[in-house]
Amino acid sequence: MNALKNKVQLIGNLGNTPEIKDLESGSKLAKFTMATNEFYKNQKGEKVTETQWHNIIAWGKTAELVEQLLDKGKQVMIEGKLTSRSYDDKDGNKRFITEVVANEFLLMTPKKEGGDLPF
Repeated sequence: MNALKNKVQLIGNLGNTPEIKDLESGSKLAKFTMATNEFYKNQKGEKVTETQWHNIIAWGKTAELVEQLLDKGKQVMIEGKLTSRSYDDKDGNKRFITEVVANEFLLMTPKKEGGDLPF
């Protein structure tokens, strides 16, 4: 049996322009949301769209490429791993969040829609 891995692949559209943070180490962090859609027909035969929102983060060189190439609305394939963490909000409540740490992405928006991208 192959080794089990924490691997996620998503194809969807960016919900916002990535937020880029320059870290003290000189590295970068990119954060953005991504929407994926599933379609099905309900019992009445009507087409239903179910949208899921995903929190995506990228570090280092991947974050640099995100900053250069990705923008709100662009269609992209993300590959990475799921991570979960907790934090205390401003009211002191413990919050939990699940994110996809992207290690690769593929821009899928056609060039004509993408403006002056370098490819």
